[in-house]
Amino acid sequence: MTVLPNQKTIGKEIRFRGRSLQGGKNIEVACKPSRVGSGIVFLRNDLPYEAPIRVGDLVITDGPARRSTIVFNGASIQTVEHFLAALWGLEIDNIVVEVRGAELPALDGSAAGFLNVLKEAGVEEQTSARHIIKIDETLSVQDKTSSITIVPAEKFSILYRIDYDCPAIGREEFEIEPDRDSFEREIAPARTFCLKKEAEALLAAGFGQGATLENTLVMDDSGPVGTTLRFSNEPVRHKILDLIGDLYLLGMPIVGKVTAERSGHSLNAKMVRKIYEKYSEKIKAA
Repeated sequence: MTVLPNQKTIGKEIRFRGRSLQGGKNIEVACKPSRVGSGIVFLRNDLPYEAPIRVGDLVITDGPARRSTIVFNGASIQTVEHFLAALWGLEIDNIVVEVRGAELPALDGSAAGFLNVLKEAGVEEQTSARHIIKIDETLSVQDKTSSITIVPAEKFSILYRIDYDCPAIGREEFEIEPDRDSFEREIAPARTFCLKKEAEALLAAGFGQGATLENTLVMDDSGPVGTTLRFSNEPVRHKILDLIGDLYLLGMPIVGKVTAERSGHSLNAKMVRKIYEKYSEKIKAA
């Protein structure tokens, strides 16, 4: 029988602020320790009513594209995936996240900034064991040329493949069995990206109002514009970061081997819903 580690929260309240990636708004965030078993709870403290959004209650929505959005009782928060990936990386199960705005700040476009903020607050072990979802049968979702498959395994791992019509990216593949150290080292620093030929259209459609060359890799045929890559395959590593964050919308880590092909937030959300439907009793009981 596997002995699970204990749940964790942060050691003290910590605040940070920054500009949101999509809306370009200045956002203030306060992270607070929370009791064992309370889960990851977001609060929009800029609204006239309290609307807690508890990750694990299937609060993911098919909101705006190119980001993950959570919603409950009329309150929503966009672009939560990088922050959730940082929580996953530090094994934080219980936290209250007060957000003064409709989107989390971008920081540097990766999970590293959030990871550093949370590490400054400290990680505190609690008194009850963590809850996990151990995948016990193959689960698959697909959409045109994209797919995600999870098969039973004794550890969590991800194999991710992308294929872009851009010589600087092309077809990339990366596989990792992430733990706290390897996530921080190999995945967390990877920044969000878009193709240069898409950038103007995205801005015209209202995306990326807070994007800069510091928090977004704008990729042309020869490489990133105005910056350098942190990894030779930074785009596929960022896709893994996004998937880890999206899967943590279940409110607990999964154990299984994940293979993803050209997936994005919409397909990630379909997999989250599929896992939730199968393991809803376990998730609700946590």
